[in-house]
Amino acid sequence: MPRVAYDARMPAVPDASNARARILVVLLGVCWGLNWIAVRVALDEIRPWSLRCIGMGLGTATLLAWAVLRGHALRVAPGGPRLRLALAGVLNVAAFGVLTAFAQLAGSTSRVTMVTYTMPIWSVLFARVALGERLDAWRLASLGLAVAGLAVLIGPLAAAGTTAGMGWALAAALAWAAGTVYLKGARIDADPVAIAAWQLAAGFAAVALGAVLVEGLPRGWPADVRTWAAVAYHVLLGMALPYLLWFSIVKRLPASSAALGTLLVPVVAVLGAVVLLGERPTPVDGVGFALIFAAAAAVLLRGTPAPVARLPGDPA
Repeated sequence: MPRVAYDARMPAVPDASNARARILVVLLGVCWGLNWIAVRVALDEIRPWSLRCIGMGLGTATLLAWAVLRGHALRVAPGGPRLRLALAGVLNVAAFGVLTAFAQLAGSTSRVTMVTYTMPIWSVLFARVALGERLDAWRLASLGLAVAGLAVLIGPLAAAGTTAGMGWALAAALAWAAGTVYLKGARIDADPVAIAAWQLAAGFAAVALGAVLVEGLPRGWPADVRTWAAVAYHVLLGMALPYLLWFSIVKRLPASSAALGTLLVPVVAVLGAVVLLGERPTPVDGVGFALIFAAAAAVLLRGTPAPVARLPGDPA
């Protein structure tokens, strides 16, 4: 699912609906987590670029329609702001979506998900270089945990010569982190919904072009009912619904609380891969997962360079 970063200018408003918002956080994490499973199933019959094109296209239409109905201002100043938003969309949406699709084809969904969720660590490093943000002891410790987790996961695969999936996943995490930090530095003055929507639109345009150039025009239709069910989940519950949930959540809860929805995603994805895809992570994988999860949690719950909305679809 493409990940969309945006500048969080929606103040959290404490009110009686906070309990409901926390329930929505859990629902969001479940939707995004199971989306990794749906994408993996769909990739059995649909080529990566085409699948991303379908998901991003319908996701863009959903978010733009919702924004218009809710009266959000979609205008972004011409010139530099639009170009910067388009670049952020290519990184956060197009690159992330395509890279994670190829990662899932080349490696197990559980490992790919966890490696992708090293993103908060790389965003801290990029923010230090690009924005001059301080790299304190807490973040350095988080970096150490993430590196240790990657070493634990990749070591056995490197020995077996099967690291392609991890490479694609790490590239996706780096693209997502770069797009997030770039967008924060760009300081685009627009409605957060518009920032998310136009990033998704830019990502869709890039992927649509790539789909035509790499895969050609679509040919035939999936034959398996499971594939159709997976695509329906990806579009409706992995893309469309999470948009609506996220913007409802961030208006009611602090960014650190909303980030819990992001942390739930790899947990749900790994469990889903075990139950629904039949994957069997090894004890060594479990150690790597725990280290990476702890690193991401340490960064997200203490504040990332910019709150991140995975909009939508974890593939993703």
